[in-house]
Amino acid sequence: MAEYATPPRPGPGGYTNTPAPQARPPAPSFTATPAPQRYTQAGAAISGTGPSQAALPSHRPQENVTAAQRTGRAVNEVLRSIERTNSLEEEYGGRLAQNYDIRKTPVWAPFERFRHYVIPDQIFEQLNRANVATNMGLFAELHYAWVTVDNALYLWDYTQNNPELLGFEDQRYNIDSVQLAKPKPGVFLESINHMIVLASTDQIMLLGLGVDPSAPTTALSLFQTGLTASVKGLRVNNIVSSARTGRVFFSSETDNEVRELRYQAQDSWFASRCSIVNHTQGRFDTFTGALKSFTSGETEYVTQMDIDDSRNILYTLSSKSTIRAFYVSPDGYSLEKKAEITIQTIHRSIDYTLQNGHISDNTKLVSLNAIGKAETQAWVLMTTTVEGYRIYLSGTFSYTEPRILQALAANHTRTPPQLRPPPDDAVQIQPNERNAYLTQVISAYRFPPGYFFAAISRSHNASQEHLFVSVPDSQADVSFQRPQQGTPESSSWIELHSQVMAIGLQTPYRGATSMPKGFGYELAVQFDEPVPEIAILTNTGVHVLRRKRFVDSISTLIRQGGAQEGFQVEIQKLIQKYGRQEVLADALAVACGQSLETASERKLRINDPEVLEAARKIFIEYGGRPSIDQNLTSAVPAPIDAVRPSPRYEAAVRYLSRLIRSTWNQPIAKQERTVNGIQIVSAVKVEKLRAVQENLTSLQRFFDTNKSFIRGLSGPDDLTRQTSKDDEIALQGEHRALTSLVKFLSEMIEAISFVLVLFEEKVVEIIPLLSEDSRKHFMNLTYEHLVATEVGIDIARDLVRAIVNRNIAKGSNVETIAEALRRKCGNFCSADDAVIFKATELWKRAQESRANVEASRIALNESLKLFEKVAASLPYKELDQAVTVYKELEFYAGAIQLALRVASGKDKTNEAQAWVSDGKPENDPRREKFEMRTQFYSLVHTVLEAIDANIQNGPPFVDGRPSIAAIRRDEAYEVIAHSKDEIFLTNLFDWYLTKGWTERLLSTDAVSDFIVTYLQRRASEDVRYADLLWRYYGNNSQFHEAAKVQLNLAQSDFTDIKLDQRIEYLSRARANASAFTTNNNAASRKTKQKLLTEINTLIEVANIQDDILQRLSNDTRLTGDKRAEVMNELNGSMLSISDLFNRFADSAGYYDVCLYIYAIADHRDAAQIKNTWAQFLQATHVAALQYAQESQRGEAQRGQENVAVPLDQVVAEIRSVAHRLKSSEAVFPVPTLIEMLERYNTQHLQGNVEANVNELSMNHWVPDLFFETETSYELIYDSLETIYLATNQPTTSSTERRIILSDLLYVIDRWLQVSLTRAGQGPFGGEAGQERVEELLVFVTERFSAQELGQANYVLASDLRQRIIDLVA
Repeated sequence: MAEYATPPRPGPGGYTNTPAPQARPPAPSFTATPAPQRYTQAGAAISGTGPSQAALPSHRPQENVTAAQRTGRAVNEVLRSIERTNSLEEEYGGRLAQNYDIRKTPVWAPFERFRHYVIPDQIFEQLNRANVATNMGLFAELHYAWVTVDNALYLWDYTQNNPELLGFEDQRYNIDSVQLAKPKPGVFLESINHMIVLASTDQIMLLGLGVDPSAPTTALSLFQTGLTASVKGLRVNNIVSSARTGRVFFSSETDNEVRELRYQAQDSWFASRCSIVNHTQGRFDTFTGALKSFTSGETEYVTQMDIDDSRNILYTLSSKSTIRAFYVSPDGYSLEKKAEITIQTIHRSIDYTLQNGHISDNTKLVSLNAIGKAETQAWVLMTTTVEGYRIYLSGTFSYTEPRILQALAANHTRTPPQLRPPPDDAVQIQPNERNAYLTQVISAYRFPPGYFFAAISRSHNASQEHLFVSVPDSQADVSFQRPQQGTPESSSWIELHSQVMAIGLQTPYRGATSMPKGFGYELAVQFDEPVPEIAILTNTGVHVLRRKRFVDSISTLIRQGGAQEGFQVEIQKLIQKYGRQEVLADALAVACGQSLETASERKLRINDPEVLEAARKIFIEYGGRPSIDQNLTSAVPAPIDAVRPSPRYEAAVRYLSRLIRSTWNQPIAKQERTVNGIQIVSAVKVEKLRAVQENLTSLQRFFDTNKSFIRGLSGPDDLTRQTSKDDEIALQGEHRALTSLVKFLSEMIEAISFVLVLFEEKVVEIIPLLSEDSRKHFMNLTYEHLVATEVGIDIARDLVRAIVNRNIAKGSNVETIAEALRRKCGNFCSADDAVIFKATELWKRAQESRANVEASRIALNESLKLFEKVAASLPYKELDQAVTVYKELEFYAGAIQLALRVASGKDKTNEAQAWVSDGKPENDPRREKFEMRTQFYSLVHTVLEAIDANIQNGPPFVDGRPSIAAIRRDEAYEVIAHSKDEIFLTNLFDWYLTKGWTERLLSTDAVSDFIVTYLQRRASEDVRYADLLWRYYGNNSQFHEAAKVQLNLAQSDFTDIKLDQRIEYLSRARANASAFTTNNNAASRKTKQKLLTEINTLIEVANIQDDILQRLSNDTRLTGDKRAEVMNELNGSMLSISDLFNRFADSAGYYDVCLYIYAIADHRDAAQIKNTWAQFLQATHVAALQYAQESQRGEAQRGQENVAVPLDQVVAEIRSVAHRLKSSEAVFPVPTLIEMLERYNTQHLQGNVEANVNELSMNHWVPDLFFETETSYELIYDSLETIYLATNQPTTSSTERRIILSDLLYVIDRWLQVSLTRAGQGPFGGEAGQERVEELLVFVTERFSAQELGQANYVLASDLRQRIIDLVA
């Protein structure tokens, strides 16, 4: 299709204008609005609405989406699939689970030994000095371990080779318990982020732990806080704190109470800085408790405590294996017991569910672990028995807010595995196998998302303990169905050869979501979150275990078996268990260098070429093939949107989504309050962004290196190897998906580079330079928006412009700035952007130099040339700004030319014109092109309005010459006149008409050819356009064309054209069709005659329709709605002659109209025509009679019984019809009509007084009627002669004969007179006529007497006979 574009023309004009004052940039606005919903549909506008339903490209209907949007939707679908994974209770399934996959080799072990740190010699030296008691523990999150030696506390960083010992010896009582806690906000200095709760036999105190600002190093320091409280008589054995509120609770070996250590920054009226509150015992309880101590044997006390901040619950486990739950009120003061469950109740609840074993009646609970709301909604707590049974308890909560726990119940039990694992690597323990217990669990720990550690003693006096590790195997494919007994846990035994003193979470797990579904899906966080690490303190040192990621297991498997023949079998097993997409995704990760060295103390990535090559082969060779989803289409061949890409593509998207998971839906900026005020900083840490960018670059490099080996990226050669059309379409779909992914990688990398560049600048100074709309959305802008939405890209461009303008204002060169931005983030500052910046700088220079006319015009013309070079990529905002400036500087022609060039450049294939030509179908992507071009054309409208406003401010001529304003107006309209853009001209002419500028439209001679096309297209839609079209033809002397338009208007179905206006159109059309013209393009004579005939016929039909309309308007027979309906129909479109006759004229009794219709239709049925004439004559007679009767009503009848018919009225009606029908021989049959009228005449005269017959007979209206219609005398004579001769019968009255004879003699007399006046003719047209007349006169005068003929007839007959004789003689 040809491209319609405005030809490049130099910017006309050389005049300047006074510049307007430049507006100041608006004040900065840093108000943050709520962040958008996660995982929104790529391509959507920036908003805070709920998630949209995005899907993989292969499952979407055909639409016009970019590569980034297509891949972005696939990424969103993968991220949403995380939220569809099983929660913890769904993963385990049912009330009982017994299945384990016990791993023997380290390849698939859930954890791997990462590092072993020995206890420093200084610690052993202190331990050797102990006199009373020692204790050890971990502050794993700080990488610190601690030991108490009598009254002293020592801490050290166990990750250091020669750590510095941090000690506290400033108290003299033996230490019972130590716990790390988060302090309440505002109590300590900001540098103290943690505190140590230290309980001795005498008091409990708080020590600050943080970085000393005055110290030269960043090592931790201890701070005395002076916060102490007495605990004399109590042996504090458990301390727990809330990380959210900072509240501290503890228990004692002497009772079963829960106490709180309250602390605050200063003393108050009613409370000291530090005090102890017993929440579980009143005064009476104190007395009864003391009494029980003397009467009972064993005292129940709290052995363990744990707190759930997500539900505000504190759990305690007593020495009698009773679990109590307390509600921790948000007010920070109260603690209420809400639920309690004993070991006996638990035993009864779960015993019937155990199939091949049971819990001992004397069993004890050895551990208590709260489960947060993020992991599960149903379960709140896990407890472990001494035999190794793990029992999950569910909670019942109140229905009102706040949801408070009301009761606890055992809900699920997981039995322990066999004592020793079988020799095979991964033998699954089946439910029907009898399990050996874990002998004796000394201690058990649980960490999110379900890591379970149990220290096992094989004998009661063993000096060495064994560690059992078990984790949920959530690495199986999310689409796989879980077995009825739940997913097997992946387990292993770790021999520590020492005693476990404490286990702590050194690097916590960060869930993929904040809700149960997806929280434990570890595969999603393999690459963008730290690997969880567990620190285990033993009497020999600190062992650090690192979670074995699936990608590391794949790497280890490749390294150990990549060259073996059974390696492919192992890969197939993995595919069957974990899914092809998952295995391929992790193989791709290995090939991109994501796996870590398991034996290295440092986190080094594996770059072994053999490992990388083997992983590459797995990804390429096991990638599968694309297919067509027949459920999406029934078309043959199938459309490309029905293609489901290969598992290789889905694996690549899965890996990509995991790389960008933590950044994709995150805002790029956030507000941060600092000592210098509110600052705008990156919402994602710069280090994180660089790491993500590095990973994406590695993936991009992989595709660039291996594209020749990947089907769908290797080029068109793949198509030649396809065997069917469906295979070709499937490969095309795969190619589209993979190329979109590769392009997405490039754009995402550029987006991160852009954000990094942005935050190298002072963002606070950049935001005020943005447009109002960009400032409004900036704080909501996410990386998804930045890559996959037009709004985000527009904001990015606005940011780039702001950066450039800010640097220009500081004196930097625009080209230098643009080049620097292009190198760092080319997608956001391309070569075209650099041209735009240069053009913008030029029009700004023109604004500044208005006083210098020549320099200003040169700058404007140069800016126009630069803008035209990048018309296809010029954003609308930039165009709008440039057009506004051009208008201010009266550079009207340049403004119009630029707008037209941009509209053409944005739609090079002219899709808008094609859409219009196809009838503007709905839901067509080409409509967007049309609307886009319309938006550009609206700028031209503003320019034309500015021209009109400018021309009105002064005279069009000065000293006989056109004024500057007139010259610039002519230049602007010259650009329009040379435009060949039909879409623009249509838009412009429409706009003219909305403004009422019809004369301007008709005077546009330069585009006359398209005006005709435009008006012809619109003429079928609106009468106004058709009127303009024939007016245009008339102004240009194209009368034949004007007549055709007017004829079409008269025949059109426009309801707003009434009948009289249609008749006017036909009259004008007849005049135009009859006009003579010297135009070379005029129609031929034959064509004009044909058109004129058609017009005349339609005029006659229209007149008949008008006659019927007028008749019916006065017809009293038609009433009500029927009358209105008939009137509207007749006063609208022209009806056919058949409809007029059958539906109106004939049925209404309008016989004269029927005769007119006969004439127009050339109807020749003589009998029907005669009958209609008779009906017409009778109807006319009756109407005249009724009129006469009405006229004489009320007067005396003078003795007359009958009222005389007013003959003149009847004759007038007949005469009117006769004159209209005289040209039709068939409808105006003279002999028949003469006979009919003479008979009527004689009947009428006979109805009068006989004495007046002679007088009435002189009224020769019948022959006069035919004389007036120019009927020949010979025909009238023949007709009357025949009638007269027929009356000479006995049945004919003498009066009738006299009347007919009178008319006959009257005709002879007139004929004789006329024939004598005609030269070259004898009497009566010749001898034949003369002889006929003579014979008749002889017959009349000789056969009948004067009495029989009547005296007047006899005298006239004799006179005529004599005159003829005289003429002959």
